[in-house]
Amino acid sequence: MEDIQGQKVTENIYLCPDGKYRWVYEFNMLKNPAILFTIWKIFGILILIQIGFSFIFALFEGGVSDWISGYLLSPGILIVPGILFVLSIIAYIIVAFLYGWKYMVLFEMNEEGVVHNQMPKQFEKAQGIAWLTTMAGLLAGNYTTAGAGMLASAKSNSVSTFEKVKMVAKKKGLHLIKVDESLEKNQVYAEDADFEFVWSYISARCPNAKIIGN
Repeated sequence: MEDIQGQKVTENIYLCPDGKYRWVYEFNMLKNPAILFTIWKIFGILILIQIGFSFIFALFEGGVSDWISGYLLSPGILIVPGILFVLSIIAYIIVAFLYGWKYMVLFEMNEEGVVHNQMPKQFEKAQGIAWLTTMAGLLAGNYTTAGAGMLASAKSNSVSTFEKVKMVAKKKGLHLIKVDESLEKNQVYAEDADFEFVWSYISARCPNAKIIGN
């Protein structure tokens, strides 16, 4: 567990000498499916992007009607999402096992923003898993998936600048606050004893954000 020095402001949150609030959050990956939901969302976005590109090609080639009947309305269109759904569950269980069934994050927060830092040992494992995603995407000719894997392998944290945040959403049942910019999607976790402090702090400092969950 990360040793945090500073003034204790809630059960698990400390105000450190550099003016930043810090806390460590750890959860059981089998009991809290927040990360799995995020994986499904990413897969859904990738599938929609591929469908969009397919439609654009059909539009330029003048075969939209054939594309709708032969592709969009074909039962085969459900095969890829179905496979990804099953693989995502299998992959999630494997990742949870490699992490020791726990996900641990160090959060840092001040007036400018909040940072989600994946703990180093877990990041090393995540890098390997992300590179597997990259290679699988390249071998399958799926460059969207490969690109997502490359981005994931190079990233150990998520940084949200409050002025750039477009949406803040409360998911208290999952101990989760979603802090989303246009391109950066951050997930901030806090225990019940700390949750309202973190929620109030973040939601009050995002002037351009839609606040969901007040």
